[in-house]
Amino acid sequence: MGMIDDAKDAAQATGKKVGEWVDDTKERVSDKADEVQAESAVKRAEAERDATKAKNEYKENLRD
Repeated sequence: MGMIDDAKDAAQATGKKVGEWVDDTKERVSDKADEVQAESAVKRAEAERDATKAKNEYKENLRD
């Protein structure tokens, strides 16, 4: 029975390690997705800022 118990323990340890690896991978993917969304929001805000600045400069030039 000792060998069967050892094999069972090894299989459980391996299963636990695989489960932890899967959880870590899911977390890394989620973190990367959050990072990409944040970068996208920053780029969108910068583009809106630049467009507003250009519009305001154009209006200022029309007043001159």
